[in-house]
Formats: sequence, C-alpha cells, structure tokens
Amino acid sequence: MHKSNRNRLRGAVALIAVTCLAAPLAACTVSVEVPKPGTDMSKFLDEMTIPELQRAMDEDKLDAVGLTQAYLDRIEELNPRLHAIVQTNPDALDLARESDERRRSHESRGPLDGIPVLLKENMDTADEQTTTAGSTALSGSTPAQDAFLVQKLRDAGAIILGKTNLSEWSNFYSSRQIPGWSAIGGQTRNPYDLERNPCGSSSGAAVAAATALATVTIGTDTDGSITCPAASASTVGIKPTLGTVSRSGVIPITSKHDSPGPIARTVTDAAITLQVIAGVDDADGDSVDGGLPEDLDEMLEQNALRGARIGVWREGHEGMDDEADDAFDMSVEVIRGMGAEVVEGADLADIGSLLQTDLLPAVLTEFKHDLNGYLASTPGDHPRDLTELIAYNQENADIELPRPLEQDYLLMADETDGDLDDPEYRAHRARLTEWAQESVDDVLREHDLDAIITLSDLPALPLEGGEHPPFQSSTRNTSVAGYPHITVPTGFTKSGLPLGISFIGTRLSDASLISYAYAYEQATGARRAPSL
Repeated sequence: MHKSNRNRLRGAVALIAVTCLAAPLAACTVSVEVPKPGTDMSKFLDEMTIPELQRAMDEDKLDAVGLTQAYLDRIEELNPRLHAIVQTNPDALDLARESDERRRSHESRGPLDGIPVLLKENMDTADEQTTTAGSTALSGSTPAQDAFLVQKLRDAGAIILGKTNLSEWSNFYSSRQIPGWSAIGGQTRNPYDLERNPCGSSSGAAVAAATALATVTIGTDTDGSITCPAASASTVGIKPTLGTVSRSGVIPITSKHDSPGPIARTVTDAAITLQVIAGVDDADGDSVDGGLPEDLDEMLEQNALRGARIGVWREGHEGMDDEADDAFDMSVEVIRGMGAEVVEGADLADIGSLLQTDLLPAVLTEFKHDLNGYLASTPGDHPRDLTELIAYNQENADIELPRPLEQDYLLMADETDGDLDDPEYRAHRARLTEWAQESVDDVLREHDLDAIITLSDLPALPLEGGEHPPFQSSTRNTSVAGYPHITVPTGFTKSGLPLGISFIGTRLSDASLISYAYAYEQATGARRAPSL
C-alpha cells in the first residue's frame, strides 16, 4: 500500500461499494426476477443485463416491443431533466416487432436481437434520424448509408432506439466549451447531480446508460470522450484499440485517435456489444482485427486477476482530491486481495510537453482533412467543407456561438492545409505516436506487467465555475498511442459523485483488460443507480 495514503483507508470504506468482499471471487451479479407479462417494466430496466433480457424474451416473459416501449417511456419521463437524448427513432417499435417475429420463427440474429441501443449523434444512419454532431449546420444532412458499426448492430438484430447528445463537434469546436452542450441538444446533465459536469464528449451516451434510457449506448473517444463521461456516470466505458471498431460513417475529429466503443451499466453488456460492433472494414484504413474471442466466457472470467501483475499509476492524480485518493487506495487493495501481484510506481510520462509542439498541430491538420472529406461525401443541404461551416456558424452565431463560445478550434484547423503528406505534419504525428506507445509499453516491459490501473478522473466539477487542480489525464497516452482503455465504477464521494478506475494496456490487449475489469466489477459491485 502506498505509504502516504495508509491513514485514509479507514474512511475509504464509506466511499466504495465493496458489497461482495466477503467472497471476493464470487459473482456479485444478482439474478433479476423477470416481470410477468403486462407488468410495468420501468423498475427492471436498470438491473437486467443483455443475457437476462434475452433469456426472458426466449421464455416469452417479455418481448422486444414491450422492452422498447418501456425505454421510450423512460426517455419521455427523464430526458426533459437530463437532455441526454436528442431524438428517438420513429422506426424503433417497428424494428422491435420485426425482432419479435424473428424470435417466434426461431430466426434470432444473435446476442443483441431485440436489444434497444442508443447511438451518439455523430454516427450515420440511413433512416429518418439526423446525424449532426450537435450542430444545426448539419440539420439537412442525409447520409446515404449507415455507419459500418450501425450496420453491424442492425445485422445483429439490435433496435436503434435513437441518438444521444454530445459536446458539439465532439468537443473540438471551442476552447470554451462546456462538456455536454450542443446547439441541437442543449446541456446534458449529470444524473448524480444535475448541476455537475457530465464530462464529454459522449456525455449523452453515458448519462443515458446510467439512467437506463437504453440497454447499452455507443460513444466515440478521441481523448477520454468515452472513459471520462462513463466514469462520471458510474458506468463501464470501453475505448478499444484503434481500428477495432470502424470509423466509417462517423463524423471525425482525427482518424489517428477516434475510437467508437460501448458504454453500459455492466462489463457484460459492454463486452457483448463490443463483440458485435468490432470487425474489419476495408473502408477504414486503420481497421484491424481486435482479437476478441468469439466465446464471451473467455473474457468474463471472475478469477482473471488472480496471478496477474498489475501496475499502479498514481503520479498526476494523487494528492488532488482526498476522497478520490481514498477510493483508489481501496481499489488497489481489492485487486491485491483478489490475488493479483500489485506493482507500485507504474507511472506513465506526462504528454503535456508535446501538447502545443506536436499534438495540437497534428490534430488540427487531421481534423481539416478528415472533416472536409466527410462533409464533401455526405448528401444533403449543409456546408461542404470547414470554411463553409465556419461561415455558417458566424451567420448563426446566436444559436451556434452563444457566449462564451467561440469557434477557435475550427478557425485554427482551417488555417492548416489539411495535407497529411506534408513532411512537417508527418514528423509531428510520428513523434506523437512513438512517444505515446513507448510511454505505455516501456512501463509494462520494465515491470513485467499485464496491465496498469489508475484513477479514471477526479469527481465531477460544477457545470460552471469549477476548476480541477492540474491533473494529468489518464486518457491522453492511450488515445495518442491507439491503445485500449477501460473504466469501471469503483465508488462514490460522500456527496454521491461517482468515481471510476481505469485498466490500461498495450495494443490489442482489449480482451485481457475486459477480463480484469469484469473480475473487479464482480468483486466490488460498486455501481449504483442515480436517485432520480
């Protein structure tokens, strides 16, 4: 145990829901009694996992139409306070009826058949829904086809329930953005405290998962945009290895970082969904086989941490919040108690020195190149490139640029030539990738580690006026490297704000990280639903 934190462990017990520590390797998931037909489903939505829902539908104890309607009712009830959902799919109930017909004919398509899923509103759907990245500039956009991952969901029988709010343009819009705000959807609220920051940019996806507005949601992550909001909402968020999930049909920031992934209330549901949306896509130049096993049980292993060497990364967050430190200390002790060999001092180097010199110049160039490509190829009445988008925002500043917002990131990106063959750009990107990958791999190799754990983030700040002390992001190294990063609930502050613990590894270590996260989740049962 880290010496500086020994004296706080006694108080930490109140901060972390270690409800199953008496038998730390026993499953904490409680089987939920399935409601009888005609029963109000709303109270069951928070607790039932995908396998439980599938079993209930197979046994005719509920159907996809009833499940979908229950989520639509929940959205109608809660979303006016949360602003997590920007639209529901007018075809959702028809899709549910088709799923029920398949099940009656014993033609189920797989583990997500009949399961309602929400998409972040930057994912193309060739239906009556819009795809705007939160901007009114894309209200007239009409994508010609589903994003690759959306088609994978449809092929698996999932019901596309609707789309979730986000930080406009996935938080690459203004240096003064408040996470979770968009002109289309307004301000997403943290369900554990409506006046607290929901983090971003996949704010709506995380809030929707936390409040059971769908069984599972899909976000995107460029630098913490899945893991930060997931941790802030006491949910599981998986940012997979770059290219494991295709970015085709997803409004981009940069193909060198962007990674779609699931957000869910349990590791089980997140892992099942990742299995479905992962896959090699010839249209995505960085697409890879993520190496996920076909057998889900290979990842959902309660004893996965026994004998594993787990490094502890404290530098950059320790000493900034006593309650967060207490919860993290307890997490380390839980992992040690589960039979892992815990190795202190597995701290990753800070990327801050490269932020202005390499990271921002590279991402600005990539953003212009990638966004211009998306806008030019997407049908509909909307700006055709970044220059036209900037002009639109200026003409509609009352909607798109309310104070204190400015579009400084868009302006800086438009000043670049967007040329990915430019030698100066290529030098920036090469330095970034090499440095970030070495920052993770060198620590793993030096200490002979299977994975690294760290605090996902500090407790959520107030929506306006709050500032964290200088905090080294737990996401930037893995984002720039293209490596996987998984957050799982670990506890709460005394005021009820969620905290998460992150599992980090090298390229294509996704399956191992999922198994560690699952084992930890099962031993702690740390998540609890928001009171609203």
